[in-house]
Amino acid sequence: MLKMFQPAQHVDRLPEHKIDKEYKRLRLQVFLGIFIGYAGYYLVRKNFSLAMPYLTDMGFSKGELGLVLSAVSIAYGISKFVMGTVSDRSNPRYFLAAGLILSALINVIFGSFSFVTTSIAIMFILNFINGWVQGMGWPASGRTMVHWFSINERGTKMSIWNVAHNVGGGLIAPLAGIGIALFVTWKSTFFFPGVIAIIIAIIAFILMKDTPQSVGLPPIEEYKNDYPKNDTEDREKELSTKEILFKYVLNNKFLWYIAIANVFVYLVRYGVLDWAPTYLTEEKGYSHNDSRWAYFLYEWAGIPGTILCGWISDKVFKGRRAPAGIIFMLGVLIAIAVYWLNPAGNPLVDNISLIAIGFLIYGPVMLIGLQALDLVPKKAAGTAAGLTGLFGYLGGSVFASIAMGYVVDFAGWGGGFIMLIISSVLSIVFLSLTWNSGKATNSNKAEVA
Repeated sequence: MLKMFQPAQHVDRLPEHKIDKEYKRLRLQVFLGIFIGYAGYYLVRKNFSLAMPYLTDMGFSKGELGLVLSAVSIAYGISKFVMGTVSDRSNPRYFLAAGLILSALINVIFGSFSFVTTSIAIMFILNFINGWVQGMGWPASGRTMVHWFSINERGTKMSIWNVAHNVGGGLIAPLAGIGIALFVTWKSTFFFPGVIAIIIAIIAFILMKDTPQSVGLPPIEEYKNDYPKNDTEDREKELSTKEILFKYVLNNKFLWYIAIANVFVYLVRYGVLDWAPTYLTEEKGYSHNDSRWAYFLYEWAGIPGTILCGWISDKVFKGRRAPAGIIFMLGVLIAIAVYWLNPAGNPLVDNISLIAIGFLIYGPVMLIGLQALDLVPKKAAGTAAGLTGLFGYLGGSVFASIAMGYVVDFAGWGGGFIMLIISSVLSIVFLSLTWNSGKATNSNKAEVA
């Protein structure tokens, strides 16, 4: 069973005249696999949030449900790092599909057994397990990305792939509505997307491949003539966990800088997103319906913003990620100030500000994960990205949920926005420490694919 998860063996190289055609076909196929697969993860990640109004009607307090909800972020943050170390020594097509199927099955259990939703403890445990297996998606996608796309094209390709989480996150609400209409129970919020996610996992498994060498193709660096700055003597050697952690990850100061920056980027991302409906209704006079639309626009504005940010990092800054991230975070800083200081009664300005924050914030979120991939050999990619994810979710996402509420309680919304502004500034400071890191060399790549 465990052999399935081991990296695929290299096979004899294809004849030279077949390589270009096969590489182009498989690059598109593999990209579709990780895009569809990762979007599927978002169909079964935040279902509990949609079920919370029904659970409140059953007598659970907001505090109890908030505790259950936090289990996903806590487990996901830890798992993204731990499972990242495992993914670096695994076949990503098995790894990604297995995590998605397990997450889907947990949601099916949530929606199929009545006793589950009668106990805070059971719901917390299941959400924690769900968060853990959710941590198998990003590392597998990251490993695939660094093996099939070279460093000078990775920003653009990664930004397009990153849109998968907006697509999946945007589909969960309508899918839940369809499920409730079909099955006439709010519990279909869990099991209907779960069944769809299992189908998606199978499709992703069929589309994905391990490495180019496993299907008779040369390494991506050779194919594109695009070698990274941190090139190693043997780029294809599988590394031990000890080598990954102590030779390439934990002693890399630039990884620590972007991991700390990620804390503040995630704090801003979720500090704005999670509290937007409450802030707009309490301070700006929005109806609940209008605040939900503003929330929706924030999420979907991230799609073009993410792609633009990745393109700028590739084409303008030649593979350096920090400059583009800093420019976008400066924009976030300005938009947050406008969003906060705009007087009530000017909803157009509020909506434009919120859309601007959404447009700008997802680029740095994506670039930090990408920069982590750039800073280490590709056989250590999952662990490096997992470290930044660990900081982002445990330090940023969980803190945004807890700290923002308490700060607003004690210091008002002004105190909350000052915290967001300080976080934006600190993210810029730590990103600036990596200004020239990750810059590609030997970038005279062949004009292929």
